[in-house]
Amino acid sequence: MSKVTEYLKGERLDDVALFLTHEYLDSQGKLPNMGVEVENGYILVVPGDDGRRAFAAGTGMDAMEFAQTAMGNDGDIDDGLSGGVCPDAAADEHHETKFIFSFAEAQNEEVGGIYEEGDVIHAYAKCTCGTTYSDRWVVDE
Repeated sequence: MSKVTEYLKGERLDDVALFLTHEYLDSQGKLPNMGVEVENGYILVVPGDDGRRAFAAGTGMDAMEFAQTAMGNDGDIDDGLSGGVCPDAAADEHHETKFIFSFAEAQNEEVGGIYEEGDVIHAYAKCTCGTTYSDRWVVDE
């Protein structure tokens, strides 16, 4: 089973996941060899601190600052972390996801809400139009 599959099943709660399009990665470089190639780029699952550093190196942005800017704008991010639907895209427009930063939180019944239901994946995306947005969901069993 790949690290990405394990992450999406809630089995790697100390790791972070990154989706980076091909434009952010040299296909001959080290990062693509650590990830899973998807249609528009790569998904990498790495230990938390390493992942935040890799995100900063790949995008030029601090991961947690990026997450905070995206947090206030709800969007629809693919539960496989390979893209999303920009909330600012009109029905006749085509927008592309540039990158995604994601982390997971363990189930926490004391917090309530969706956290009672199971482990929760948080995902933050940036669109080619510049819009940042977020999504979160309970990990499927």
